[in-house]
Amino acid sequence: MIPAVALPDGTEVPSVGQGTWYMGERAAEAKREADALRLGIDLGMTLIDTAEMYADGGAEQVVGQAIAGQRDRVFVVSKVYPHNASRKGVQEACARSLKRMRIETIDLYLLHWPGSHPIAETIAGFEALQKAGHIRRWGVSNFDEAGMRSVTGAKGGDACATDQVLYHPDERGIEFDLLPWCAARRIPVMAYSPVGQAGRLLRSPALTAVGKRHGASPAQVAIAWAIRSGNIIAIPKAADPAHVRENAAAGALKLIAQDLAEIDAAHPPPARKQRLAML
Repeated sequence: MIPAVALPDGTEVPSVGQGTWYMGERAAEAKREADALRLGIDLGMTLIDTAEMYADGGAEQVVGQAIAGQRDRVFVVSKVYPHNASRKGVQEACARSLKRMRIETIDLYLLHWPGSHPIAETIAGFEALQKAGHIRRWGVSNFDEAGMRSVTGAKGGDACATDQVLYHPDERGIEFDLLPWCAARRIPVMAYSPVGQAGRLLRSPALTAVGKRHGASPAQVAIAWAIRSGNIIAIPKAADPAHVRENAAAGALKLIAQDLAEIDAAHPPPARKQRLAML
């Protein structure tokens, strides 16, 4: 069973959800991708993360196909481009996302990364969307600790529900400042690309050895590692049914102190503040 993570308003979501980056880029693959998301929902990965940026809205269309007829089972997360994040622009962008997904409300709407519009203006747009019933919660993505301070320090900023950032054993910089800062304020973090990029992390001898002890794959170890604190939601992407099942099973994998020590030795935690890594 996949453990739950509580959002600031008390709503619980699965600690392992589903990402959709690179979905929706080819029409011929849309059905297969939607089927994979539906399988993930059945396996308990009921949080689905997408963005207007992904395939220029194509990923949101795939999400719409996947959740048709079962909207009440799914927690939908989408993201707005920074250049669309003015008070008016965020409302227009949200309307387009809702239309592509064929839904009335987004459960969690994020600013994709810091942009030129003042954060207070973006928050005002989010609040207008909440008042209209178009979104239930809002948050941000790719914000470092200083950025999060600016968010929560702005008018209405204390309602920020999450920060979505890159996090896996080879990218641990957020452990130095951002993670403890968010944990102290009970703001869960969403980890994108939790199994790394281009397969490099999955060739890690440490993750392979830990996985061998548990009868798990390196990818499952990476996901279990990401969610180990209880305050992180991992959103791996998978379009292959076997990978979907693998990701879902990772939620039940419990790493022990020896496992974590071996991973730390091979993939050391940060000793000083680092610039926020992004993809």
